[in-house]
Amino acid sequence: MEEDEEKPAQENRCIIYARVSDHQSKDNLQKQAERLVDYATKRGYKIVAVVKEVGSGVNDKRKKLVEVLQRDDYDILLVEHKDRLTRFGFNYLQTLLQKQGKRIEVVNPSGDDKQDLISDLLSIIYSFSARLYGLRRAREKTERIREVVFSDVQGN
Repeated sequence: MEEDEEKPAQENRCIIYARVSDHQSKDNLQKQAERLVDYATKRGYKIVAVVKEVGSGVNDKRKKLVEVLQRDDYDILLVEHKDRLTRFGFNYLQTLLQKQGKRIEVVNPSGDDKQDLISDLLSIIYSFSARLYGLRRAREKTERIREVVFSDVQGN
């Protein structure tokens, strides 16, 4: 076997990963996946799989994401926003995938770091509140906190 035959050249094979936080957002999950398929198709990427998952971006036990990260049949992991992949540790995932000859492509990179930090903080509050108070009360408490935080940010 020649040296060139050992490792196939990158073919822009991609896995699309779409995620929403809760079952109430399932319509958004489908639309997110469709937008990513359109994006990949326009760039000539070969779509290997479209993976849709419902779960918190803070949760590190998302079964479908773990399965994607263990696969070897793609070059590009395509996500709409960084936070759709993970709320924390994005750079770690990116580094590990690069070591495997893969890359993460973010369709809509956020230019607003302040907004990202606020979203991350609210995700953490929601996650801990859900454990303490149950999902319904956590959603209500997080929404009240969100209103206060955003009114304060917009006021400054």
